[in-house]
Amino acid sequence: QVQLVESGGGLVQPGGSLRLSCAASGSGISIYAMSMSWYRQAPGKQRELVASITITGSTNYGDFVKGRFTISRSNAKNTVYLQMNNLTPEDTAVYYCRATRHATGYWGQGTQVTVSS
Repeated sequence: QVQLVESGGGLVQPGGSLRLSCAASGSGISIYAMSMSWYRQAPGKQRELVASITITGSTNYGDFVKGRFTISRSNAKNTVYLQMNNLTPEDTAVYYCRATRHATGYWGQGTQVTVSS
């Protein structure tokens, strides 16, 4: 079983930055062999992919990111990060971490990001 715990969310003004972290844990768990992703869900909207990073480090981003976000991983720390810059009110959502291991997906509980002046 894989446990994922997100952190780093909060309230930020438009144009500001946040860095989200997702720490993976579990008996014998290492993210070395896992694809990792960040999703988000705003009120009344479907959950959508923000960014993903493969085992080899290849990345993919949602069209709305437009170069503002960067996903990265530290296999040594069992942690994946999402650096978010130039945030807008439209980025307000709960951000979820997802790990995929042997075709099985695991979700974290989410962290709230609110962009408001």
